[in-house]
Amino acid sequence: MFKYMKKYLPLAFLAPLFMFGEVSMDLIQPALMKVIVDEGVLGLSNGGTRSLELVITTGIKMVLWVIFGGFCGVVSGVFANLCSQNFSNDLRKDCFKRTMELSFSQTDKFSTGSIVTRITNDVTQLQNLVTQMVRGFVRTGLLIIGGTVCLIYLDLSFGVVVLCGLPFILFMVIFFMMRANPIFTLLQNKLDNVNNVMQENITGVRVVKAYVKEDYEKNRFGKANRELVDTQLHVLELFAYMTPLMNIVLNASIVAVIYMGGLRSQIGDVTPGAVMAAVTYISQILHAVMRTTMIFQTASRGIASGKRLKEILDCSPEIKDGSFEGETKTRGKIEFRNVSFGYGENDILKDINLTINPGETIGVLGATGCGKSSLAKLIPRFYDTTGGSVLIDDIDVKDYKLKALRDKVSISLQKSEIFNISVKENILWGKSSAGRDEVIKAAEAAQAKEFIDRMEQGFDTPIAEKGMSLSGGQKQRIAISRCILKKGEILVFDDTTSALDLKTEAKLYKALEETCGDVTKIIIAQRIASVKNADRIVVLDKGHIAACGSHRELMETSGIYRDIYDSQLKVG
Repeated sequence: MFKYMKKYLPLAFLAPLFMFGEVSMDLIQPALMKVIVDEGVLGLSNGGTRSLELVITTGIKMVLWVIFGGFCGVVSGVFANLCSQNFSNDLRKDCFKRTMELSFSQTDKFSTGSIVTRITNDVTQLQNLVTQMVRGFVRTGLLIIGGTVCLIYLDLSFGVVVLCGLPFILFMVIFFMMRANPIFTLLQNKLDNVNNVMQENITGVRVVKAYVKEDYEKNRFGKANRELVDTQLHVLELFAYMTPLMNIVLNASIVAVIYMGGLRSQIGDVTPGAVMAAVTYISQILHAVMRTTMIFQTASRGIASGKRLKEILDCSPEIKDGSFEGETKTRGKIEFRNVSFGYGENDILKDINLTINPGETIGVLGATGCGKSSLAKLIPRFYDTTGGSVLIDDIDVKDYKLKALRDKVSISLQKSEIFNISVKENILWGKSSAGRDEVIKAAEAAQAKEFIDRMEQGFDTPIAEKGMSLSGGQKQRIAISRCILKKGEILVFDDTTSALDLKTEAKLYKALEETCGDVTKIIIAQRIASVKNADRIVVLDKGHIAACGSHRELMETSGIYRDIYDSQLKVG
Protein backbone atom coordinates (compact mmCIF):
# COMPACT_ATOMS: atom_id res chain seq x y z
CA MET A 1 0.00 0.00 0.00
CA PHE A 2 3.06 2.27 0.04
CA LYS A 3 2.26 3.71 -3.39
CA TYR A 4 -0.87 5.30 -1.90
CA MET A 5 1.27 6.89 0.82
CA LYS A 6 4.00 8.27 -1.42
CA LYS A 7 2.37 11.57 -2.32
CA TYR A 8 1.40 12.19 1.31
CA LEU A 9 4.88 11.58 2.73
CA PRO A 10 5.31 15.28 3.67
CA LEU A 11 2.20 15.01 5.85
CA ALA A 12 3.44 11.67 7.19
CA PHE A 13 6.71 13.40 8.12
CA LEU A 14 5.18 16.51 9.71
CA ALA A 15 2.78 14.54 11.93
CA PRO A 16 5.53 12.71 13.91
CA LEU A 17 7.68 15.85 13.90
CA PHE A 18 5.02 17.77 15.84
CA MET A 19 4.30 14.66 17.89
CA PHE A 20 7.92 14.81 19.02
CA GLY A 21 7.17 18.30 20.37
CA GLU A 22 4.08 17.06 22.24
CA VAL A 23 5.89 14.08 23.81
CA SER A 24 8.85 16.26 24.79
CA MET A 25 6.50 18.48 26.75
CA ASP A 26 5.02 15.41 28.47
CA LEU A 27 8.51 14.28 29.48
CA ILE A 28 9.47 17.72 30.79
CA GLN A 29 6.51 17.91 33.19
CA PRO A 30 7.77 15.35 35.80
CA ALA A 31 11.17 17.10 35.94
CA LEU A 32 9.46 20.45 36.57
CA MET A 33 7.23 18.88 39.21
CA LYS A 34 10.38 17.54 40.91
CA VAL A 35 11.71 21.13 41.12
CA ILE A 36 8.43 22.35 42.64
CA VAL A 37 8.38 19.60 45.30
CA ASP A 38 12.09 19.51 46.18
CA GLU A 39 12.89 23.22 45.94
CA GLY A 40 9.61 25.14 46.08
CA VAL A 41 7.81 23.09 48.74
CA LEU A 42 10.58 21.33 50.69
CA GLY A 43 13.44 23.76 49.99
CA LEU A 44 16.00 20.97 50.13
CA SER A 45 18.84 23.04 48.65
CA ASN A 46 17.93 26.13 50.66
CA GLY A 47 17.99 24.82 54.21
CA GLY A 48 14.31 23.87 54.22
CA THR A 49 13.13 27.36 53.25
CA ARG A 50 10.09 27.17 50.96
CA SER A 51 9.91 29.38 47.88
CA LEU A 52 6.42 30.36 46.71
CA GLU A 53 7.96 32.39 43.91
CA LEU A 54 9.72 29.29 42.58
CA VAL A 55 6.45 27.32 42.75
CA ILE A 56 4.64 30.05 40.78
CA THR A 57 7.32 30.57 38.12
CA THR A 58 7.84 26.85 37.64
CA GLY A 59 4.06 26.34 37.52
CA ILE A 60 3.77 29.02 34.84
CA LYS A 61 6.50 27.24 32.86
CA MET A 62 4.55 24.00 33.18
CA VAL A 63 1.39 25.67 31.90
CA LEU A 64 3.23 27.27 28.96
CA TRP A 65 4.88 23.97 28.06
CA VAL A 66 1.49 22.24 28.28
CA ILE A 67 0.00 24.83 25.91
CA PHE A 68 2.89 24.37 23.50
CA GLY A 69 2.61 20.59 23.77
CA GLY A 70 -1.14 20.80 23.18
CA PHE A 71 -0.57 22.94 20.09
CA CYS A 72 1.95 20.42 18.75
CA GLY A 73 -0.50 17.58 19.47
CA VAL A 74 -3.34 19.32 17.62
CA VAL A 75 -1.15 20.08 14.59
CA SER A 76 0.19 16.52 14.62
CA GLY A 77 -3.36 15.20 14.68
CA VAL A 78 -4.36 17.44 11.78
CA PHE A 79 -1.45 16.27 9.63
CA ALA A 80 -2.01 12.62 10.59
CA ASN A 81 -5.68 12.79 9.69
CA LEU A 82 -5.01 14.62 6.42
CA CYS A 83 -2.57 11.89 5.52
CA SER A 84 -4.83 8.96 6.49
CA GLN A 85 -8.02 10.46 5.04
CA ASN A 86 -6.42 11.26 1.69
CA PHE A 87 -4.78 7.83 1.66
CA SER A 88 -8.11 6.09 2.26
CA ASN A 89 -9.84 8.34 -0.30
CA ASP A 90 -7.39 7.32 -3.04
CA LEU A 91 -7.47 3.66 -2.01
CA ARG A 92 -11.27 3.51 -1.88
CA LYS A 93 -11.58 5.13 -5.32
CA ASP A 94 -9.04 2.73 -6.81
CA CYS A 95 -10.84 -0.27 -5.31
CA PHE A 96 -14.15 0.94 -6.71
CA LYS A 97 -12.54 1.66 -10.08
CA ARG A 98 -11.03 -1.82 -10.17
CA THR A 99 -14.39 -3.34 -9.23
CA MET A 100 -15.97 -1.51 -12.17
CA GLU A 101 -13.23 -2.84 -14.48
CA LEU A 102 -13.64 -6.49 -13.49
CA SER A 103 -15.38 -8.80 -15.91
CA PHE A 104 -18.69 -10.42 -14.98
CA SER A 105 -16.97 -13.74 -14.29
CA GLN A 106 -14.68 -12.05 -11.75
CA THR A 107 -17.37 -10.07 -9.96
CA ASP A 108 -19.35 -13.30 -9.72
CA LYS A 109 -16.57 -14.63 -7.45
CA PHE A 110 -17.04 -11.76 -4.97
CA SER A 111 -20.39 -11.39 -3.26
CA THR A 112 -21.98 -7.94 -3.22
CA GLY A 113 -21.77 -7.81 0.57
CA SER A 114 -18.09 -8.71 0.50
CA ILE A 115 -17.25 -5.97 -2.00
CA VAL A 116 -19.19 -3.42 0.06
CA THR A 117 -17.37 -4.51 3.23
CA ARG A 118 -13.98 -4.31 1.57
CA ILE A 119 -14.48 -0.85 0.05
CA THR A 120 -15.96 0.56 3.27
CA ASN A 121 -14.91 -1.24 6.46
CA ASP A 122 -11.60 -2.68 5.22
CA VAL A 123 -10.46 0.67 3.85
CA THR A 124 -11.39 2.26 7.19
CA GLN A 125 -9.25 -0.31 9.01
CA LEU A 126 -6.28 0.62 6.83
CA GLN A 127 -7.02 4.29 7.37
CA ASN A 128 -6.85 3.73 11.12
CA LEU A 129 -3.56 1.87 10.66
CA VAL A 130 -2.03 4.82 8.78
CA THR A 131 -3.14 7.19 11.54
CA GLN A 132 -1.48 4.97 14.13
CA MET A 133 1.68 4.63 12.05
CA VAL A 134 2.29 8.36 11.75
CA ARG A 135 0.98 9.29 15.19
CA GLY A 136 0.30 6.42 17.62
CA PHE A 137 3.49 4.42 17.03
CA VAL A 138 5.57 7.59 17.21
CA ARG A 139 3.98 8.76 20.45
CA THR A 140 4.29 5.43 22.26
CA GLY A 141 7.83 4.84 20.95
CA LEU A 142 9.01 8.28 22.08
CA LEU A 143 7.35 7.89 25.48
CA ILE A 144 8.93 4.47 26.05
CA ILE A 145 12.42 5.47 24.90
CA GLY A 146 12.34 9.03 26.24
CA GLY A 147 10.79 7.99 29.56
CA THR A 148 13.38 5.26 30.07
CA VAL A 149 16.24 7.69 29.34
CA CYS A 150 14.76 10.24 31.76
CA LEU A 151 14.37 7.54 34.43
CA ILE A 152 17.96 6.39 34.07
CA TYR A 153 19.15 10.00 34.14
CA LEU A 154 17.04 10.55 37.25
CA ASP A 155 18.37 7.44 38.99
CA LEU A 156 19.77 4.25 37.49
CA SER A 157 17.88 2.01 39.92
CA PHE A 158 14.54 3.37 38.70
CA GLY A 159 15.52 2.47 35.15
CA VAL A 160 16.31 -1.06 36.29
CA VAL A 161 12.73 -1.42 37.59
CA VAL A 162 11.36 -0.55 34.17
CA LEU A 163 13.76 -2.87 32.40
CA CYS A 164 12.63 -5.70 34.68
CA GLY A 165 8.94 -5.07 33.93
CA LEU A 166 9.22 -4.61 30.14
CA PRO A 167 10.08 -8.25 29.23
CA PHE A 168 6.89 -9.48 30.94
CA ILE A 169 4.82 -6.96 29.05
CA LEU A 170 6.49 -7.70 25.71
CA PHE A 171 5.92 -11.44 26.24
CA MET A 172 2.21 -10.83 26.86
CA VAL A 173 1.91 -8.56 23.82
CA ILE A 174 3.53 -11.14 21.51
CA PHE A 175 1.56 -14.05 23.00
CA PHE A 176 -1.86 -12.45 22.75
CA MET A 177 -1.28 -10.85 19.35
CA MET A 178 -0.23 -14.21 17.87
CA ARG A 179 -3.49 -15.66 19.16
CA ALA A 180 -5.61 -12.75 17.92
CA ASN A 181 -4.11 -12.13 14.45
CA PRO A 182 -5.77 -15.07 12.61
CA ILE A 183 -9.16 -14.07 14.03
CA PHE A 184 -9.16 -10.64 12.38
CA THR A 185 -9.47 -12.07 8.84
CA LEU A 186 -12.25 -14.35 10.07
CA LEU A 187 -13.92 -11.33 11.66
CA GLN A 188 -14.03 -9.47 8.32
CA ASN A 189 -15.45 -12.56 6.60
CA LYS A 190 -18.23 -12.72 9.21
CA LEU A 191 -18.95 -9.06 8.52
CA ASP A 192 -19.22 -9.98 4.82
CA ASN A 193 -21.91 -12.53 5.72
CA VAL A 194 -23.92 -9.96 7.69
CA ASN A 195 -23.77 -7.48 4.79
CA ASN A 196 -24.74 -10.18 2.29
CA VAL A 197 -27.84 -11.18 4.24
CA MET A 198 -28.81 -7.55 4.77
CA GLN A 199 -28.29 -6.64 1.11
CA GLU A 200 -30.32 -9.63 -0.09
CA ASN A 201 -33.22 -8.80 2.22
CA ILE A 202 -33.31 -5.11 1.33
CA THR A 203 -33.33 -5.78 -2.41
CA GLY A 204 -35.63 -8.79 -2.11
CA VAL A 205 -38.01 -7.37 0.50
CA ARG A 206 -41.07 -7.89 -1.70
CA VAL A 207 -40.34 -11.60 -2.12
CA VAL A 208 -39.72 -11.94 1.62
CA LYS A 209 -43.09 -10.37 2.39
CA ALA A 210 -44.92 -12.25 -0.37
CA TYR A 211 -43.80 -15.60 1.06
CA VAL A 212 -44.20 -14.43 4.69
CA LYS A 213 -40.55 -15.24 5.39
CA GLU A 214 -39.86 -12.34 7.74
CA ASP A 215 -39.23 -14.63 10.72
CA TYR A 216 -37.03 -16.93 8.65
CA GLU A 217 -34.91 -14.01 7.43
CA LYS A 218 -34.73 -12.54 10.95
CA ASN A 219 -33.32 -15.86 12.13
CA ARG A 220 -30.88 -15.99 9.20
CA PHE A 221 -29.68 -12.47 9.94
CA GLY A 222 -29.56 -13.29 13.64
CA LYS A 223 -27.36 -16.31 12.95
CA ALA A 224 -24.94 -14.30 10.78
CA ASN A 225 -24.89 -11.49 13.33
CA ARG A 226 -24.35 -13.93 16.21
CA GLU A 227 -21.35 -15.44 14.42
CA LEU A 228 -19.94 -11.92 13.97
CA VAL A 229 -20.53 -11.07 17.62
CA ASP A 230 -19.03 -14.36 18.82
CA THR A 231 -15.91 -13.79 16.73
CA GLN A 232 -15.60 -10.21 18.00
CA LEU A 233 -16.10 -11.39 21.59
CA HIS A 234 -13.37 -13.98 21.13
CA VAL A 235 -10.93 -11.19 20.22
CA LEU A 236 -12.12 -9.00 23.09
CA GLU A 237 -11.83 -11.93 25.48
CA LEU A 238 -8.17 -12.35 24.61
CA PHE A 239 -7.48 -8.67 25.26
CA ALA A 240 -9.63 -8.81 28.40
CA TYR A 241 -7.10 -11.28 29.82
CA MET A 242 -4.15 -9.22 28.67
CA THR A 243 -5.14 -5.82 30.10
CA PRO A 244 -5.41 -6.89 33.79
CA LEU A 245 -2.13 -8.81 33.57
CA MET A 246 -0.39 -5.76 32.19
CA ASN A 247 -1.98 -3.59 34.88
CA ILE A 248 -0.52 -5.93 37.47
CA VAL A 249 2.97 -5.43 36.02
CA LEU A 250 2.36 -1.67 35.83
CA ASN A 251 1.20 -1.35 39.42
CA ALA A 252 3.92 -3.72 40.68
CA SER A 253 6.53 -1.49 39.02
CA ILE A 254 5.04 1.62 40.61
CA VAL A 255 4.94 -0.08 44.02
CA ALA A 256 8.57 -1.15 43.58
CA VAL A 257 9.62 2.43 42.77
CA ILE A 258 7.68 3.88 45.70
CA TYR A 259 9.07 1.27 48.09
CA MET A 260 12.65 1.68 46.81
CA GLY A 261 12.31 5.45 46.69
CA GLY A 262 10.86 5.56 50.21
CA LEU A 263 13.77 3.57 51.65
CA ARG A 264 16.38 5.59 49.79
CA SER A 265 14.79 8.94 50.58
CA GLN A 266 15.08 8.12 54.30
CA ILE A 267 18.84 7.83 53.93
CA GLY A 268 19.05 10.82 51.60
CA ASP A 269 19.99 8.99 48.38
CA VAL A 270 16.99 10.37 46.45
CA THR A 271 14.58 13.23 47.02
CA PRO A 272 10.76 12.95 47.35
CA GLY A 273 10.40 14.93 44.13
CA ALA A 274 12.60 12.42 42.32
CA VAL A 275 10.39 9.57 43.56
CA MET A 276 7.29 11.40 42.33
CA ALA A 277 8.94 12.05 38.97
CA ALA A 278 9.99 8.40 38.74
CA VAL A 279 6.43 7.22 39.42
CA THR A 280 5.14 9.54 36.68
CA TYR A 281 7.77 8.39 34.20
CA ILE A 282 7.05 4.72 34.89
CA SER A 283 3.33 5.35 34.49
CA GLN A 284 3.99 7.07 31.16
CA ILE A 285 6.26 4.27 29.95
CA LEU A 286 4.05 1.36 30.92
CA HIS A 287 0.86 3.07 29.77
CA ALA A 288 2.63 3.68 26.44
CA VAL A 289 3.46 -0.03 26.28
CA MET A 290 -0.18 -0.89 26.99
CA ARG A 291 -1.25 1.59 24.35
CA THR A 292 1.12 -0.15 21.97
CA THR A 293 -0.89 -3.36 22.35
CA MET A 294 -4.00 -1.51 21.12
CA ILE A 295 -1.97 -0.14 18.24
CA PHE A 296 -0.81 -3.66 17.38
CA GLN A 297 -4.46 -4.71 17.40
CA THR A 298 -5.23 -1.93 14.93
CA ALA A 299 -2.20 -2.97 12.88
CA SER A 300 -3.31 -6.60 12.80
CA ARG A 301 -6.80 -5.65 11.64
CA GLY A 302 -5.31 -3.27 9.08
CA ILE A 303 -2.98 -5.96 7.71
CA ALA A 304 -5.87 -8.43 7.45
CA SER A 305 -7.98 -5.80 5.67
CA GLY A 306 -5.05 -4.91 3.42
CA LYS A 307 -4.83 -8.52 2.22
CA ARG A 308 -8.56 -8.50 1.39
CA LEU A 309 -8.23 -5.23 -0.54
CA LYS A 310 -5.18 -6.57 -2.33
CA GLU A 311 -7.34 -9.41 -3.66
CA ILE A 312 -9.42 -6.79 -5.48
CA LEU A 313 -6.55 -4.52 -6.54
CA ASP A 314 -4.45 -7.46 -7.82
CA CYS A 315 -7.41 -8.95 -9.68
CA SER A 316 -6.46 -7.99 -13.21
CA PRO A 317 -9.50 -7.74 -15.52
CA GLU A 318 -9.89 -10.88 -17.61
CA ILE A 319 -11.53 -8.88 -20.42
CA LYS A 320 -8.54 -7.01 -21.84
CA ASP A 321 -8.79 -3.92 -24.03
CA GLY A 322 -7.97 -4.35 -27.69
CA SER A 323 -6.47 -1.60 -29.81
CA PHE A 324 -9.02 -0.97 -32.56
CA GLU A 325 -11.31 2.04 -32.26
CA GLY A 326 -11.48 3.34 -35.83
CA GLU A 327 -14.19 3.38 -38.46
CA THR A 328 -15.39 0.18 -40.14
CA LYS A 329 -16.66 -0.40 -43.68
CA THR A 330 -19.86 -2.02 -42.45
CA ARG A 331 -22.05 -0.90 -39.55
CA GLY A 332 -24.08 -3.37 -37.51
CA LYS A 333 -22.89 -6.70 -38.90
CA ILE A 334 -22.52 -9.54 -36.36
CA GLU A 335 -20.92 -12.90 -36.99
CA PHE A 336 -20.57 -15.91 -34.69
CA ARG A 337 -17.89 -18.33 -35.90
CA ASN A 338 -17.85 -21.77 -34.25
CA VAL A 339 -18.67 -20.12 -30.92
CA SER A 340 -18.70 -22.12 -27.71
CA PHE A 341 -19.25 -20.67 -24.25
CA GLY A 342 -19.84 -21.80 -20.69
CA TYR A 343 -19.64 -20.42 -17.16
CA GLY A 344 -17.91 -23.51 -15.82
CA GLU A 345 -16.62 -26.77 -17.21
CA ASN A 346 -19.70 -27.47 -19.32
CA ASP A 347 -20.44 -25.33 -22.38
CA ILE A 348 -23.88 -23.71 -22.60
CA LEU A 349 -23.39 -22.70 -26.24
CA LYS A 350 -21.79 -25.15 -28.64
CA ASP A 351 -20.54 -24.60 -32.18
CA ILE A 352 -22.69 -21.53 -32.94
CA ASN A 353 -22.36 -20.28 -36.52
CA LEU A 354 -24.54 -17.30 -37.41
CA THR A 355 -24.19 -14.15 -39.52
CA ILE A 356 -26.50 -11.20 -38.89
CA ASN A 357 -26.51 -8.57 -41.63
CA PRO A 358 -26.60 -4.79 -41.01
CA GLY A 359 -30.14 -3.55 -40.38
CA GLU A 360 -31.54 -7.06 -40.01
CA THR A 361 -33.96 -7.95 -37.21
CA ILE A 362 -33.21 -11.32 -35.63
CA GLY A 363 -35.38 -13.08 -33.10
CA VAL A 364 -33.86 -15.64 -30.71
CA LEU A 365 -36.19 -18.23 -29.24
CA GLY A 366 -35.72 -21.32 -27.13
CA ALA A 367 -36.39 -23.07 -23.85
CA THR A 368 -35.19 -21.68 -20.53
CA GLY A 369 -31.47 -22.36 -20.06
CA CYS A 370 -30.71 -22.95 -23.73
CA GLY A 371 -28.18 -20.06 -23.85
CA LYS A 372 -30.19 -17.14 -25.29
CA SER A 373 -28.97 -14.54 -22.76
CA SER A 374 -25.44 -15.94 -22.89
CA LEU A 375 -25.42 -15.38 -26.64
CA ALA A 376 -26.40 -11.72 -26.11
CA LYS A 377 -23.68 -11.15 -23.48
CA LEU A 378 -20.97 -12.21 -25.92
CA ILE A 379 -21.76 -9.33 -28.29
CA PRO A 380 -20.65 -6.42 -26.04
CA ARG A 381 -18.04 -8.79 -24.60
CA PHE A 382 -19.38 -9.08 -21.08
CA TYR A 383 -17.86 -12.55 -21.31
CA ASP A 384 -15.30 -14.01 -23.71
CA THR A 385 -16.01 -17.11 -25.72
CA THR A 386 -14.41 -20.37 -24.63
CA GLY A 387 -14.11 -21.36 -28.27
CA GLY A 388 -14.50 -19.67 -31.64
CA SER A 389 -14.92 -15.93 -32.11
CA VAL A 390 -17.51 -13.15 -32.34
CA LEU A 391 -17.02 -10.47 -35.00
CA ILE A 392 -18.62 -7.04 -35.17
CA ASP A 393 -18.31 -5.36 -38.57
CA ASP A 394 -15.79 -8.07 -39.62
CA ILE A 395 -13.48 -7.35 -36.66
CA ASP A 396 -13.06 -9.72 -33.72
CA VAL A 397 -14.60 -8.19 -30.59
CA LYS A 398 -11.35 -8.99 -28.73
CA ASP A 399 -9.52 -6.55 -31.01
CA TYR A 400 -11.78 -3.60 -30.12
CA LYS A 401 -11.17 -1.14 -27.36
CA LEU A 402 -13.98 -1.95 -24.93
CA LYS A 403 -15.42 1.58 -25.05
CA ALA A 404 -15.46 1.57 -28.85
CA LEU A 405 -17.12 -1.86 -28.92
CA ARG A 406 -19.77 -1.07 -26.33
CA ASP A 407 -20.52 2.30 -27.93
CA LYS A 408 -21.71 0.29 -30.93
CA VAL A 409 -24.15 -1.79 -28.88
CA SER A 410 -27.34 -0.68 -27.13
CA ILE A 411 -28.40 -3.51 -24.83
CA SER A 412 -31.30 -3.91 -22.45
CA LEU A 413 -30.88 -6.93 -20.18
CA GLN A 414 -33.43 -9.27 -18.61
CA LYS A 415 -33.26 -7.46 -15.29
CA SER A 416 -34.02 -3.76 -15.71
CA GLU A 417 -31.47 -1.87 -13.62
CA ILE A 418 -33.05 1.38 -12.45
CA PHE A 419 -31.09 3.86 -10.34
CA ASN A 420 -32.13 6.05 -7.43
CA ILE A 421 -32.25 9.22 -9.54
CA SER A 422 -34.94 10.94 -11.62
CA VAL A 423 -36.71 9.36 -14.59
CA LYS A 424 -34.90 11.71 -16.96
CA GLU A 425 -31.48 10.93 -15.47
CA ASN A 426 -32.16 7.19 -15.77
CA ILE A 427 -32.94 7.58 -19.47
CA LEU A 428 -29.92 9.86 -19.98
CA TRP A 429 -27.67 6.91 -19.11
CA GLY A 430 -28.11 6.06 -22.79
CA LYS A 431 -26.66 9.39 -23.93
CA SER A 432 -25.70 11.94 -21.28
CA SER A 433 -25.45 14.80 -23.78
CA ALA A 434 -28.99 14.34 -25.11
CA GLY A 435 -31.46 17.20 -24.84
CA ARG A 436 -34.89 17.01 -23.25
CA ASP A 437 -36.61 16.60 -26.63
CA GLU A 438 -34.47 13.55 -27.42
CA VAL A 439 -35.32 12.05 -24.03
CA ILE A 440 -39.04 12.56 -24.66
CA LYS A 441 -38.83 11.01 -28.13
CA ALA A 442 -37.01 7.98 -26.76
CA ALA A 443 -39.67 7.59 -24.06
CA GLU A 444 -42.43 7.88 -26.66
CA ALA A 445 -40.86 5.15 -28.79
CA ALA A 446 -40.54 2.93 -25.71
CA GLN A 447 -44.23 3.52 -24.84
CA ALA A 448 -43.12 5.10 -21.56
CA LYS A 449 -44.14 8.75 -21.98
CA GLU A 450 -47.80 8.13 -21.12
CA PHE A 451 -47.15 6.82 -17.60
CA ILE A 452 -44.26 9.26 -17.05
CA ASP A 453 -46.58 12.21 -17.76
CA ARG A 454 -48.95 10.93 -15.07
CA MET A 455 -46.19 11.10 -12.45
CA GLU A 456 -46.22 14.04 -10.04
CA GLN A 457 -43.07 15.66 -11.46
CA GLY A 458 -43.07 14.02 -14.88
CA PHE A 459 -39.58 13.29 -16.18
CA ASP A 460 -38.10 14.94 -13.07
CA THR A 461 -39.80 12.47 -10.71
CA PRO A 462 -37.22 10.75 -8.47
CA ILE A 463 -37.31 6.95 -8.56
CA ALA A 464 -36.94 4.85 -5.43
CA GLU A 465 -33.91 2.61 -4.99
CA LYS A 466 -33.87 -0.39 -7.36
CA GLY A 467 -36.96 1.11 -9.05
CA MET A 468 -39.19 0.02 -6.17
CA SER A 469 -41.64 2.84 -6.95
CA LEU A 470 -42.27 1.44 -10.45
CA SER A 471 -44.06 -1.62 -11.79
CA GLY A 472 -42.15 -4.26 -13.74
CA GLY A 473 -43.49 -2.99 -17.06
CA GLN A 474 -42.61 0.61 -16.20
CA LYS A 475 -39.06 -0.35 -15.31
CA GLN A 476 -38.69 -2.22 -18.57
CA ARG A 477 -39.94 0.71 -20.62
CA ILE A 478 -37.55 3.17 -18.93
CA ALA A 479 -34.71 0.72 -19.60
CA ILE A 480 -35.82 0.48 -23.25
CA SER A 481 -35.98 4.30 -23.47
CA ARG A 482 -32.37 4.43 -22.31
CA CYS A 483 -31.44 1.81 -24.91
CA ILE A 484 -33.17 3.66 -27.77
CA LEU A 485 -31.64 7.00 -26.78
CA LYS A 486 -28.12 5.56 -27.08
CA LYS A 487 -28.64 4.98 -30.82
CA GLY A 488 -26.09 2.18 -31.12
CA GLU A 489 -25.47 0.39 -34.39
CA ILE A 490 -26.72 -2.82 -32.76
CA LEU A 491 -29.81 -3.03 -30.54
CA VAL A 492 -30.18 -6.03 -28.22
CA PHE A 493 -33.34 -6.75 -26.25
CA ASP A 494 -32.71 -9.64 -23.86
CA ASP A 495 -36.27 -10.64 -22.90
CA THR A 496 -36.81 -6.94 -22.18
CA THR A 497 -40.51 -6.88 -23.04
CA SER A 498 -41.61 -9.83 -20.90
CA ALA A 499 -43.60 -7.57 -18.54
CA LEU A 500 -45.41 -5.77 -21.38
CA ASP A 501 -48.81 -6.77 -22.70
CA LEU A 502 -48.97 -7.80 -26.35
CA LYS A 503 -50.67 -4.55 -27.47
CA THR A 504 -48.00 -2.33 -25.86
CA GLU A 505 -45.27 -4.62 -27.18
CA ALA A 506 -46.66 -4.36 -30.73
CA LYS A 507 -46.68 -0.54 -30.48
CA LEU A 508 -43.10 -0.65 -29.23
CA TYR A 509 -41.83 -2.71 -32.14
CA LYS A 510 -43.69 -0.52 -34.62
CA ALA A 511 -42.06 2.57 -33.09
CA LEU A 512 -38.68 0.82 -33.22
CA GLU A 513 -39.00 0.31 -36.95
CA GLU A 514 -39.76 4.01 -37.38
CA THR A 515 -36.93 5.30 -35.14
CA CYS A 516 -34.31 2.54 -35.52
CA GLY A 517 -35.12 1.04 -38.91
CA ASP A 518 -31.50 0.89 -40.09
CA VAL A 519 -30.22 -0.54 -36.79
CA THR A 520 -29.39 -4.24 -36.43
CA LYS A 521 -31.83 -5.64 -33.88
CA ILE A 522 -31.60 -8.83 -31.83
CA ILE A 523 -34.76 -9.66 -29.91
CA ILE A 524 -34.43 -12.46 -27.37
CA ALA A 525 -37.79 -13.62 -26.08
CA GLN A 526 -39.84 -16.44 -24.63
CA ARG A 527 -42.98 -15.52 -26.61
CA ILE A 528 -43.36 -16.22 -30.31
CA ALA A 529 -45.51 -13.07 -30.58
CA SER A 530 -42.40 -11.02 -29.68
CA VAL A 531 -40.29 -12.36 -32.56
CA LYS A 532 -42.90 -13.47 -35.11
CA ASN A 533 -42.29 -10.49 -37.42
CA ALA A 534 -38.49 -10.65 -37.32
CA ASP A 535 -36.58 -11.08 -40.59
CA ARG A 536 -35.20 -14.35 -39.25
CA ILE A 537 -35.77 -16.33 -36.07
CA VAL A 538 -33.00 -18.42 -34.50
CA VAL A 539 -34.24 -21.41 -32.50
CA LEU A 540 -31.77 -22.54 -29.82
CA ASP A 541 -31.99 -26.02 -28.36
CA LYS A 542 -29.53 -27.32 -25.75
CA GLY A 543 -26.88 -24.81 -26.80
CA HIS A 544 -27.12 -25.50 -30.54
CA ILE A 545 -28.89 -23.65 -33.33
CA ALA A 546 -31.70 -26.06 -34.10
CA ALA A 547 -33.28 -23.96 -36.84
CA CYS A 548 -33.08 -20.53 -38.46
CA GLY A 549 -35.50 -18.81 -40.80
CA SER A 550 -38.60 -16.66 -41.04
CA HIS A 551 -41.77 -17.51 -39.14
CA ARG A 552 -43.32 -19.02 -42.25
CA GLU A 553 -40.24 -21.13 -43.02
CA LEU A 554 -39.90 -22.42 -39.47
CA MET A 555 -43.56 -23.40 -39.30
CA GLU A 556 -42.87 -25.63 -42.30
CA THR A 557 -39.44 -27.01 -41.36
CA SER A 558 -38.91 -26.89 -37.56
CA GLY A 559 -40.75 -29.25 -35.23
CA ILE A 560 -39.39 -27.45 -32.17
CA TYR A 561 -40.71 -24.11 -33.41
CA ARG A 562 -44.13 -25.60 -34.22
CA ASP A 563 -44.32 -27.10 -30.73
CA ILE A 564 -43.62 -23.70 -29.17
CA TYR A 565 -46.14 -22.05 -31.48
CA ASP A 566 -48.83 -24.61 -30.68
CA SER A 567 -48.26 -24.27 -26.93
CA GLN A 568 -48.54 -20.47 -27.05
CA LEU A 569 -50.78 -19.40 -29.92
CA LYS A 570 -52.76 -22.31 -31.30
CA VAL A 571 -56.44 -22.04 -30.39
CA GLY A 572 -58.39 -25.20 -29.50
